[in-house]
Amino acid sequence: MSAYLVSESKVIAAPARRLFDIVADPAMHPVMDGSGSVQASRSGGPTRLELGSKFGMDMKLGAPYKITNTVIEFDEPNVIAWRHFNGHVWRYLFEPVDGGTRVTEQWDARPAKNRLFLRISGFPARNRAGIIATLDKLAELAATG
Repeated sequence: MSAYLVSESKVIAAPARRLFDIVADPAMHPVMDGSGSVQASRSGGPTRLELGSKFGMDMKLGAPYKITNTVIEFDEPNVIAWRHFNGHVWRYLFEPVDGGTRVTEQWDARPAKNRLFLRISGFPARNRAGIIATLDKLAELAATG
């Protein structure tokens, strides 16, 4: 495992299709985000992601900012990933297993332009905590829907 790849998994008692559908809906990102940084889905974007989709989010890490992401991997219902201007990737992998689906969320900064800054700023550890909380929220959303 690289210092620039953070990956956590959780088995969720729901089918891969249901979980993929939640993640493929940008309006659900602020609801499922465990980091507290995703504030809102920006208007004008797609209601469901697909390969090449561009979608914006209102974010907050100390100060508010806006970000535009592009979907770069899409294999429904197995994987979806997006990146923004700095090049790091958020990826979700869905693997059917006994009892549901193993969902793996990854923050992959290996292709990022400013990797050293990300590491010095503590993003690997911060993102690990956010990923764990996001997977817990995703499990709650799947159970209620």
